[in-house]
Parts: sequence; structure tokens; C-alpha cells
Amino acid sequence: MATAAPRPLAVVFDVLETLMRLDPLAARFADTGLPPAALHPWFLRLQRDCMALALTGETAGFRDAAREALRVESGQTVRDADVDHVLEGFPLLPAYDDALPALRRLRQAGVAVGCLTVGEAEVTRAFLERNGLAPNVTQVVTAGEAGAWKPASRLYHAAAHRMGTPPARTAVVAVHAWDCHGATRAGLVSGWCARLEGRHSSLFAQPDVTGEDLTQVAEGLLALPAPAP
Repeated sequence: MATAAPRPLAVVFDVLETLMRLDPLAARFADTGLPPAALHPWFLRLQRDCMALALTGETAGFRDAAREALRVESGQTVRDADVDHVLEGFPLLPAYDDALPALRRLRQAGVAVGCLTVGEAEVTRAFLERNGLAPNVTQVVTAGEAGAWKPASRLYHAAAHRMGTPPARTAVVAVHAWDCHGATRAGLVSGWCARLEGRHSSLFAQPDVTGEDLTQVAEGLLALPAPAP
């Protein structure tokens, strides 16, 4: 029988699609003449391209990768000003309704909370401030700072280091099964929220905690056994 993961001392949340709603960006696609439905394949292309770089030991800045992916998705027709218009929407995006209650619950329980994102630190902090999440977040760890894109172990270890907790007592929460898989393989605790994917993929390692929303995941993490002193 598998041993339950220990109760984390720190929890770091993925940002894009976990805390941050991306769907309002579709209106900015429409502003530039691109079909709103292009938002999803663009974001998937962006992730794929950066994962490909990670596999070869390389990395790219989020903004540069986002620009190139958008050019490809537009058939090389999008103007630089249009790309800027889309990317300038990121700090203005709303948070999911379950984000603030989950972060507050963890903080009230004495657990440190951070963010682990492939996005930019400045944009992430602006998003956190705008949505009232910032008072609950002590650290923002980015792929750019760590020099590695998810799901490279280096990035998850960098998050644990920044939080000041060992990997085995640091949890990653995400709506992407592959992200939780990366955290698990890096030796961290993982909490998967089913809001995006509905059912956890059998291709990836089972997360330590699952929940229908972020608040359920937070409660599940807090319910994990505390190690004996």
C-alpha cells in the first residue's frame, strides 16, 4: 500500500488556467481580426514549443514564445501591434472564483503560498494585485528565473527552494495533469484540480490530492498526515 504524502509546509499554484482565466483574451483576438477560437490552439502551441526547447536543454522568454506562436497561428499575418494588444491583456485577466478562497484557507492554516508560472513575474504580480490575491502570496517563481520550462524538475526544485521548504514538503497545485506529473516526478506533493480536464489522464502519475475545485484541493492537502516530530 502506498504511503500518503506528508502535509505540505508550502503550496505553490500554477497561474495560467489554474488561478487565471484565459478565455477573456478571446475578445482581444477578435479585436485584431483573429478568430476568438484561435485562443486555445495558440496557448497549446506556446506550451508545446517551450516544452520542445526544454527537452533540448534550452528555454525562451514567455513573451517571445507567445509572439512566435501567435504569428504561426495567424498564418504569419498578425502585426506586431496586434500581438502587443493580445499580450497586454494578461495582467487584466480575472481570477477563477475558487482561487481566493483556496489561497486564504491555506494561509489561515499556516501554510505558505506561492505561485509557480511559465509567465512573467511582473505580469503575474499585477494579476495577483488586481484580483486581491497578492496578500496571500509570498513568492512568485517563474520559468524565466529558474532557466527551465515546466515540467523540468529544475523548475519545481527552484520553487521549493524559494519557498524555503524541502521538495517533499512542498506542494504544486494545477489544473493540468502533466504539470502535477512533473511535480510528482520531481519529488514534490501534487494537487490536481479537475476544473479544466474533468478526468485525470491515465498517462500520468496519480496526484496526491484531487478535487473538483481549488478549495477542495486545498482541503485535501491540509488533510494529509503531518510527519511525526
